[in-house]
Amino acid sequence: MIALIQRVTEASVVIDAAVTASIQAGMLALIGVQRADTRQSADRLAERLLGYRLFADEAGKMNLDVRASGGQILLVPQFTLAADTGKGRRPGFSTAATPEQAIELFNTLGSAVSGSGVPVARGTFGADMKVSLVNDGPVTFWLESR
Repeated sequence: MIALIQRVTEASVVIDAAVTASIQAGMLALIGVQRADTRQSADRLAERLLGYRLFADEAGKMNLDVRASGGQILLVPQFTLAADTGKGRRPGFSTAATPEQAIELFNTLGSAVSGSGVPVARGTFGADMKVSLVNDGPVTFWLESR
């Protein structure tokens, strides 16, 4: 599984002109699911999201994870992260999970993150979402569960 994470001061998802999910300071995680991913991939990515130190401590160094910073997490399914962009000018999606597999693993990830006690909001799988954010830093990282 893939996560493109961003440290944000706020982030939200709008579907059909209505805000369906939002957070204040914390992490926006765009999530891609690949065919080879498993429940173990989702659990491992949850650990990485919860433990990744991208928030500043009192000395201004990125030493705090989302729990220690008191932040929130917005998980947004992002099918296109699983695209093969290795050749040509058009992405291929043969490496992406089927919708059924992706929904199951996105939900597994969401449950694992929610179980940590960190406030979590979620985008809607398969919806036409408008994602808004204020990237703090900017700070953006690419994580994989391999």
